[in-house]
Amino acid sequence: MSSIAVVGTGYVGLTTAASMASLGHSVVGIDIDADKVAKLTAAEVPILEPGLTELVRDGLRQGHLRFSTDHAEAAHVEFVFLCLPTPPAEDGRADLTYLLDAARTLSPHLKADTVVINKSTVPVGSCARVQRELGRQDVFVVSNPEFLREGHAVQDCLQPDRLVIGSDDEAAAIRVFSLYRGVVTPLVVTDPATAELTKYAANAFLATKLSFVNSIAAICEEVGADIGDVVLGLGHDKRIGAEFLRPGPGWGGSCFPKDTRALDAIARDAGYDFTLLRETIAVNDEQKHRVVDKVRRLLDGPLEGARIAVWGLTFKAGTDDLRESPSLAVIAELVAAGADVHAHDPTVDPGTDLSRATGIAAVGPDALTIHKDALDAADGAQALVVMTEWDDYRWIDPAELVERMAAPGVVDTRNLLNRSSLARAGCRLLSTGRA
Repeated sequence: MSSIAVVGTGYVGLTTAASMASLGHSVVGIDIDADKVAKLTAAEVPILEPGLTELVRDGLRQGHLRFSTDHAEAAHVEFVFLCLPTPPAEDGRADLTYLLDAARTLSPHLKADTVVINKSTVPVGSCARVQRELGRQDVFVVSNPEFLREGHAVQDCLQPDRLVIGSDDEAAAIRVFSLYRGVVTPLVVTDPATAELTKYAANAFLATKLSFVNSIAAICEEVGADIGDVVLGLGHDKRIGAEFLRPGPGWGGSCFPKDTRALDAIARDAGYDFTLLRETIAVNDEQKHRVVDKVRRLLDGPLEGARIAVWGLTFKAGTDDLRESPSLAVIAELVAAGADVHAHDPTVDPGTDLSRATGIAAVGPDALTIHKDALDAADGAQALVVMTEWDDYRWIDPAELVERMAAPGVVDTRNLLNRSSLARAGCRLLSTGRA
């Protein structure tokens, strides 16, 4: 088996390191955050991801996985994975500062013939830029983009839909493929530019699919159709497929928002007017406003002074990731309109300060209260908004919910709750894509 360094132990880096170790490779995870390294060494995983903690613990116990703050550890390996953040700049372009800084730091430590594998989501031409920053012609830079879904990352790493390897050197590509020995999946070997663009294209297509189904849901609400049955009819079409056809409050997370903006920037730089992608983004932004409009309909009046409960803060169930969460955008709009918001999420502690994340810091600390219990958040509420599809909410007794609320009305953005049960309990319900 091979020796590997993984630079960056965030979501992608830690999953990659633990997965490579589980395949029998000798892996060192490198991070500049000493506190994080100490916790990971003690098998304390800061990320909520099914199966990841167990994978890290197994790697540490078997001696296949360790962690360090020292980039010089890369001097002893055959492969280096770059798993650094590429946050969006103000113009939407991916900021490569962390990636290029890492390349410069690593350069003097790498031995000849080391393969540097870029897993970060980066614009076209980034492999070449990493090569220039390394300043090493005896080192190979290869693109191997990740296609991880939060909540399914371990599965996606060890049982991927495909492997995409972009390299100008055939031997280097073969060496990268050898790391995945035992993984049975389609292989796409191409040039670095194509591999880099493939990652952006995949995320942009999925975002477009979600915006499309949310637009169809809006039409359903106006014409009396049922989005659930429409989706069934669409999903059985093999040309379309059922994945990413679930309507909701809009997409968020660490990938789709930044990657769609980055691809739009790539298109602009290439001289192409990507109108479809910009409309996809615009539809997603509008979806959050639609949620707030439904709350106004429930209240049949202004939001100022109204007590509103919100169930779910993460951008989707199965993760503790709050980045670009539609829920936070909705809360910000509710608070800006003068509402008193009381929220719950099974992964967010009551003491968590979300004032900066929601943009409500200027309003005051009392504008948003996070509760430990979902029903406590609904106490005295004039409306409840279900934002994240946690199973915890699915099984709450509708009769008890109605009893706790001041006015029994629910905006269910995920169509999670049982309509019939709510109706029997005397609760008014505004669903997504249903009249």
